[in-house]
Order: sequence, then structure tokens, then C-alpha cells
Amino acid sequence: MSRVGEILSWYGSDNPGTLTNMARMLNHGRLAGSGKMVILPVDQGFEHGPARSFAPNPPAYDPHYHYKLAIKSGCNAYAAPLGFLEAGARDFAGEVPLILKVNDHDVLHDEEDPTQALTGSVSDALRLGCVGIGFTIYPGSTHRLEMYSQIHAYAEEAKRYGLVVIIWSYPRGSGLSKAGETGIDVTAYAAHLAAQLGAHIIKVKIPSEHIEQEAARKVYEECKVPVHTLTDRIRHVVQSCFNGRRVVIFSGGPTAGDDEVFSEVRAVRDGGGFGSIIGRNSFQRPEPEALKFLDTIMNLYAGTPA
Repeated sequence: MSRVGEILSWYGSDNPGTLTNMARMLNHGRLAGSGKMVILPVDQGFEHGPARSFAPNPPAYDPHYHYKLAIKSGCNAYAAPLGFLEAGARDFAGEVPLILKVNDHDVLHDEEDPTQALTGSVSDALRLGCVGIGFTIYPGSTHRLEMYSQIHAYAEEAKRYGLVVIIWSYPRGSGLSKAGETGIDVTAYAAHLAAQLGAHIIKVKIPSEHIEQEAARKVYEECKVPVHTLTDRIRHVVQSCFNGRRVVIFSGGPTAGDDEVFSEVRAVRDGGGFGSIIGRNSFQRPEPEALKFLDTIMNLYAGTPA
């Protein structure tokens, strides 16, 4: 069985349409057929504001820039909110798998317990020819239960129409310390929640060695769960998603040095992670640099010396 066939076999309750769209992503771009994925997400304009997102590389104000970057670099898919996808879906039809981000959050009001507005629909995703929908949840927020209910309804409809469900599971809110947002126990828990909520693909942040919950700390210590290296922590997060039977990809995070990003990619690869979703670290640099940067990441996942 091919690696893609093996991955598809984990989703036994899904209809042929969903499996076809999953295969479209896994068989597209530079990493086609490898079981690894690099996705370009550009929801930062909504989430952080246009200047913070695009001023470092002004051509990125243009939605077509991101379509072209995803296509030229050979990404498995391109994910964005409704407006950005609508601005180029016709021009680039069929050239890269699309993921519609169906909920979003702005930063114009500081909230200790964030939530997200519903900004797109399954009908929008179907109209634009998307392979799937993306949805953010905030474990740790007082609004988390409402978001869990919302994604259940979205996922049920998306699967009925043969779409893939991708959950961004980002712990934050008054229930957590700042360090706890990326703590290994919290990150693994957040990934598991996304799997239990029906995600086909789960996106989480790179986990730190911090352990937030004392009840969890006792178990980690008593059971000697390895979490001291990043590779160990990646492996534990993947294990927490049905023992690796769900695709888990990791965020590229805020703009960072290349060596740091490449080191994290190696850890994701070596820990059994399925890939990266790299936004600001790619589109906030001039296109030639972005293409070289993404090429290096894909080489690392392909096992080619970089």
C-alpha cells in the first residue's frame, strides 16, 4: 500500500468525496505521495491586520501573490479566509488545492478569553472548489465549549459534502498561563481534542517542555513520558492523536530566523509529524527568498540534504 493509501485507510467512516479531497492534497506539489505536507496559510491579514502582515513585503497585499507563491513553491494547499480566496479562485482554478478558513478573529478588541466569528460556510467552500474547511478552536478560553459545538456542526456538513476538516487547535484564554499555551501537556491535549471533534488534519503550535497542569505533571513523571527534546515532544503530540492515525501538522509561528525554523522542521520530521503550515515566515519575505525558504523546508521533509 502506498503511503497516501495508508493514510486514507485511517478515515474509514468518510465518504469517497472526502477521501478524494484528502488525496488531492497529499498527492499535490513537491511532496506529492510522501505523506508529508506543507501548507501556505494566509489568514494573518484578518487575524493581525494588513500592515503587520504585509508591510514587510508589500506585494503580499495582493491576494494573487499568495496563490502564485503556493503554486510556484509546490505547496500541498493554500488556506485563507473568504475574501482572499474569492479574489483569486477563478484566476487560479485547479492549480492548487484550497482550504477555506471559515472562522476568524481580529485584534481590535483585547480579550482575555478570545472567540472567533463565523466568516465562511461550507457552501462557500463548495462554490470556490475547495478541498476542505479550516476552523480554529481555543481550548482554555471560556468560549471553548461554544466553539466545540460550532465545529461539530460545520464538520458534519462538510463531511456530508465530501470536504476535509482541518482544525487549528490553539490553546489560549484565562484558563492558561502564557507559557501554558504551548506547554507539552496542553498542546497534546489540544491536538487530541481536535481529533475527537472529527478533524482529518490537526494544526497545533510547536510544543515547549513546560507542563501546565499539576495533575498531568504527575503522570508525565510517573510514566516517564519523554518530553525533553523537541523530537520527543512532537512524537508525543502525534501519539496523542489516535496513536498517529490522524494527520498532525505544526505551525510555523511568528517570524523567526531560518536556522530556528529549519531545526523545528527536522524535529517535526524526526518525531513523526506530517508537516508544517508556514505563513508569515514565508510570505513576509521577497518572493525569491520565500521560494528558497520553502524549497529548503520541503527538501527536509523529503529527506534531501538542505
